Amino acid sequence: MAKATVSVPQGTRDFGPETVRKRNYIFSVIKSVFEKYGFQPLETPAMENLETLMGKYGEEGDRLIFKILNNGLSDPANTEKAKAAFEQVLNGKNSKDLTERALRYDLTIPFARYVAMNHQRLHFPFRRYQVQPVWRADRPQRGRYREFYQCDADVVGSNSLLNEVELAGIYADVFAKLNIPVTIKLNNRKVLAALAAATGDATKLTDITVAIDKLDKIGLDKVVLELQGKGLGDVEIDIIKKYLSISGSNTERLQQVEDLLGNEPLAKEGVSELRWILDFLQSTGRGNIPIEMDFTLARGLNYYTGTIFEVKALDVQMGSIGGGGRYDDLTGLFGVPGIPGVGISFGVDRIYDVLEEKNTFPPEVQSGTDVLFFNLGAAECRAAFQLADLLRANGVRCEVFHENVKFDKQFKYAEKS
Repeated sequence: MAKATVSVPQGTRDFGPETVRKRNYIFSVIKSVFEKYGFQPLETPAMENLETLMGKYGEEGDRLIFKILNNGLSDPANTEKAKAAFEQVLNGKNSKDLTERALRYDLTIPFARYVAMNHQRLHFPFRRYQVQPVWRADRPQRGRYREFYQCDADVVGSNSLLNEVELAGIYADVFAKLNIPVTIKLNNRKVLAALAAATGDATKLTDITVAIDKLDKIGLDKVVLELQGKGLGDVEIDIIKKYLSISGSNTERLQQVEDLLGNEPLAKEGVSELRWILDFLQSTGRGNIPIEMDFTLARGLNYYTGTIFEVKALDVQMGSIGGGGRYDDLTGLFGVPGIPGVGISFGVDRIYDVLEEKNTFPPEVQSGTDVLFFNLGAAECRAAFQLADLLRANGVRCEVFHENVKFDKQFKYAEKS
């Protein structure tokens, strides 16, 4: 009989002890900074009702949601319903006869659902952080997995731009502790909405932002082709090309956006908010935070309404290792309007890959046992066990070798441990 091939699903991974220790180090650094800024921990279920997730991430995001088949589909009584439902799915529609639940795509929408369900007993502004896995039916590649962890921090119930300032500070503090030089890129969805309006059709906002969001991956020529495919003409595309060519210092870039889109009220609002953030940081001694105004930054999620963030590691070929933004009516999707929010997320798996590539994990992260008692015989083993208990009670990590064998074997175990 042929030996069965054992593997894990594509886009997922096992984590051995060394990897788990390194990941826990990243988690501990991020959590410590979250706590320092007054954020509280929260957890939500791995799966949500499908209707909670669908329609919140745009057309491309909806396609990447992992749906869970209903129980009992193999029951003969449900066979015909399942067949009819599957036909609907093949035609791009969802059916409750086939699936009613899905694995969470991110932590933001489940958080918005939580706030909508509990808003009457929450104390606003509510500051929460969340560290849990999410799932996406994406094409696996370097730095992109189908199961991965997100670390989010969000503030809801406040319109103040001071929240954006503090979130930029969290990014700066975390990556300084992790010894990862980064650029924190900022834009504003109001500026992007103004760009769509300047082309003469504000309804093209999603088409434009989805195309712009791919600029780094596919280049300007292919972005133009995608825009043409969405029905934009040469005049409209020329405005977008001028917008994408904005460069210079942060101050110069803000001025160029005003010059190009200054007739659009939303552009004035967006630029004013970005200027306020920069000025506040400069006036409070945090002007060293590595912020870059990047008006090509789009973040194609439909729920963002104001400032948007993206973090890139320097000197490493890697996608973004963090991102987020303001969403001023996300809970309105669940029947509770008027609760503004803003949040950021850390891509732990990509951060891990960056630290591995740069070889900058602290040496002490990889340490396990501090003390190993050799097994010298029955009586000695009992004495060693008592000493080990005493050390453990005082916070020392230790173990007793499991059997009385040659020193050479015990030394080899010690070296590997």
